[in-house]
Amino acid sequence: MDVPALAQEIDRCLAALPPDAGVPEFRRVRREYTEALRGVPAQTVLELALTLLKVHGRRGTAYELVHHHRAAFRALTPRLVEELGEGLSSWGATDAFGAYISGPAWHAGLVNTAEVQRWAGSADRWWRRAALVSCIYPRGGVERTLAVCRLLVHDRDDMVVKAMSWALRELVRFDRAAVEGFLSEYERALAARVKRELRHKLRTGLKNLRRA
Repeated sequence: MDVPALAQEIDRCLAALPPDAGVPEFRRVRREYTEALRGVPAQTVLELALTLLKVHGRRGTAYELVHHHRAAFRALTPRLVEELGEGLSSWGATDAFGAYISGPAWHAGLVNTAEVQRWAGSADRWWRRAALVSCIYPRGGVERTLAVCRLLVHDRDDMVVKAMSWALRELVRFDRAAVEGFLSEYERALAARVKRELRHKLRTGLKNLRRA
């Protein structure tokens, strides 16, 4: 298979979508290629994903192609996960990485907790956010999530603060008492936004203040 040519073909298909195309339209194209790649070896799909990401900037499509190809996903290693995360520079890209690559890989044991905690100590805001978002997709487990949150409890970067609030609010559904305990223990350290949104979630069950 000519991987560069296929990557270029996928890029052209995506570029041909209408200017107002949304996620469903992009995902329709991705599904077509997921089906076409069903019997393709894992390493070929991983090479395709990296080409889409590095050459064409199609980060979301690259992540979804790997996620939905069982053999390619199972072939992920810590090095490959970090290579797929190179160049993260927006909340959307970071959240897609957490949803389709790092979170599921952590959950599946392809990436270990120490590696995710190392991301939490990165100087790069997007890797710190990725550590928190990885707790959400799929649900990272109470102790794993709180361990990452503890590492970032003093972080005041807006992208990290928002992810912290998100991770803790998601955790309320699984262990309310643990979240209440965390809030009490780190009352003085947590950002005001996290405390406000988390208390609102605990009090009302709603996601944010506007819906109240």
